Amino acid sequence: MFTVSLHGIKLHAKIGLYPEEKIHGNNFEIDIDVFVDINNSDAFPFIDYAIVHQIVLEEFSKEGELLETFVGNIHKAIKSKFVEANKVRVAIRKLNPPLQGLVNYSQVSFEA
Repeated sequence: MFTVSLHGIKLHAKIGLYPEEKIHGNNFEIDIDVFVDINNSDAFPFIDYAIVHQIVLEEFSKEGELLETFVGNIHKAIKSKFVEANKVRVAIRKLNPPLQGLVNYSQVSFEA
């Protein structure tokens, strides 16, 4: 299994369920892993992580409330762009979510 990863993508977006999140926004951190099966005789595939990064930026430029929606949309876009990918893992963390007390992050992830 060959894996190309892009971890720790940090960005700020006005995404969230609560009204103040749409005004002030939240800080997010995203991890992407693209898995490709290869044989020993195959050349390693080229998975352009600049394209992966651009997909994340494009999805986070859209309005939305649920991290689940963003995970699904990013996953679908990467699988469409890189048809050779056997599996894609997307994890999105909302840093310091607006909850009582100290919470480092909430996370939603999907792998298929």
